[in-house]
Order: sequence, then structure tokens, then C-alpha cells
Amino acid sequence: MKKGEGFRGITPPVLTTFTEDEKIDTGLYRREVRYLLDAGIHCISPGGSTGENAALSDDELVQLIGVIREENKKGIPVVSGVARCSTQAAIATALRAKAAGADALMVTPTFYNVLVPDDNGNEKFYRAISEAVDLPIIIYNVIPQNEVSSELFSRLLDIKNVIGVKQSVGGIMAMYDMKVMCGDRGMVFAATDEMIYSCFAAGADGAISAILSLFPRLCVKMWDLTGTGRHAEALKIQNRLYPLWKIVRGPQFPARMKAAAKLLGRDCGYSKSPMTEVGSELVERMAAILKTVRDDD
Repeated sequence: MKKGEGFRGITPPVLTTFTEDEKIDTGLYRREVRYLLDAGIHCISPGGSTGENAALSDDELVQLIGVIREENKKGIPVVSGVARCSTQAAIATALRAKAAGADALMVTPTFYNVLVPDDNGNEKFYRAISEAVDLPIIIYNVIPQNEVSSELFSRLLDIKNVIGVKQSVGGIMAMYDMKVMCGDRGMVFAATDEMIYSCFAAGADGAISAILSLFPRLCVKMWDLTGTGRHAEALKIQNRLYPLWKIVRGPQFPARMKAAAKLLGRDCGYSKSPMTEVGSELVERMAAILKTVRDDD
């Protein structure tokens, strides 16, 4: 079996539902998790960027994983985000996630500018986490100032537990570069939200991206259509989602995601400070687009 094959397919990162006083609203979170699971997704990811990973405490991450484990009747893989700015902090968070029941980790490289390492430092970072935690690791390649090149990714695949990369920087060309470089040695997951079908057609092994969280049913359908060669139908879905993504992306991204989810009938609560709710003009633009696209279409 190809390294990481069990994580192939559609993996939505769950929005973290906070109350107005910044506590986790477990009732809303449970409802959101159920919605994603009912859509036929292949894996699920708490604590990604969509879920405000860098702002979550370890205790909060454990709480989120616990809710998913309770609801996850089919036992699909749980891929926990880990976003910390030192090796020891990342290991500590990863160990807590493992103890809570995570099946794999999606680990962000360090992101504070003056703490960004060179390639040797990044290799040391992922090797240390692999050895200390011993869970499958997906590299979350999302930090522009600490980008994992395809050459470095090839090196990192030699680490025992590194199974793949979530390719977020550089668009579809960077995703394709990763595929060409690693071949069958590991998995490459798309995160170019506006061109998810295009990534599938170019050979992505699945996706871990925010658009999946808003439209899990449509994205599962797009994945299935691509897999059965029905490319024109899959492209039509991508084209329908594209206008919304142009509005959702940008500053206060999780808050924008929650505004879109609310328009789709799913209340995902508040975001952590210092994020604020998005303005009415942006909401109105989203609402106009969502009149023509729903997840159950």
C-alpha cells in the first residue's frame, strides 16, 4: 500500500465553535461534526487553520478531538492540527492529541518570522515529532516565510512517520510539483480551494481545505466524479463554488467561513479575539452567491 493511503480523499477541517466569551460551544461543535460526518467524508480534521489552530490551547484541542471521537461512529481517521512555534511545544501538543484519540497529525512548520529555521532545522523539527509521538504526520505547507520546497519534502518523506503534505502555498503548480517530486512515496493533499477539482484532475490524493467544510457533500461528489472520469460534471461544481471562494478568502478567514456557514443554515458561533465578526456588506455579497449554490444541490 502507498504510504499514507488510508488518508486518501476528502478531509474537511472543522470550524471551532466559540461562545461570545470564547469558550468552546460543544453543542454547536457536535452538530457541525455530525453534519460533516453525514456527508460521507473520508477523514476529519480538528484544529486546522479553519479551526483557529494557533489560537487553541492544548486543552481545547483535546476537547474538540473528544467530541469527534464520540460522534465518529464509522471510525474514519481523525487528523489533528498542530501549530506551535517550537519543537518541544509541538511535541507536547501532539502527545496530547494522540492521547485524546487522534489517528494522525497535520503539523504546521514554525511560523514566527525570527524563529524560522533552514531546511536542516525543519527536518530536525519533523523528525523529533515523529520519534516522540509515533503517529502519521502530514506536513501543513502553509507558511510563506517557511515554505517547504518539493526538494525538502522529498527529504522529509524519509522520516518514518511523514506520509504526505497538505499543499497550501503556491497554488496548483506547487501541488503538481510536489506530486512530480514524490511520485508514489507519499500523499499530496490539495488546499487550493478555488480549484479543488483541477487539483484532483492533476493527481492530488485528496484535499484538506476549508471549502470542504462549507460544502462537504458537493466536494465528496466532486471527488467521486473525478475518480470515475466524469470530469465535465466535476468542473461544473468547481465553477459554482469559485465565486464564493473569492469572497471568503482574506483577513479574518475563520470569521468569514463562519459567516458563510451561517448563511447555509449552520451556526458555528464566534471566533477568538482579536477576530471580529465580518461586516454586513461582505455578508450580503456572500448571500447573493449562496442563492444559487447549496451543499445539498
